[in-house]
Amino acid sequence: MPGVFGGLADKIPMGAAFNKGLEWKMGQTHVHRYLRPLLGKIESGEIDPTFVVTHRVSLDEAPGAYEMFRDKEDGCVKVVFSPG
Repeated sequence: MPGVFGGLADKIPMGAAFNKGLEWKMGQTHVHRYLRPLLGKIESGEIDPTFVVTHRVSLDEAPGAYEMFRDKEDGCVKVVFSPG
């Protein structure tokens, strides 16, 4: 699970994972290592990350957008916030 720590995990079927012999590896995303090269690729058009953007809202709508993302409503994957 790359990313940032999200708090406590609840209702994970540890017995089933154990029986299947699953291995879990996790860690922080290396933001400082990859941010500048990735932004360069986006700016040059080599990478287009807009395919993950499912919603665009104003900053005034941010609280509702966070709830929509948290509750996995309306196919929400990535929200872009715009001032005004």
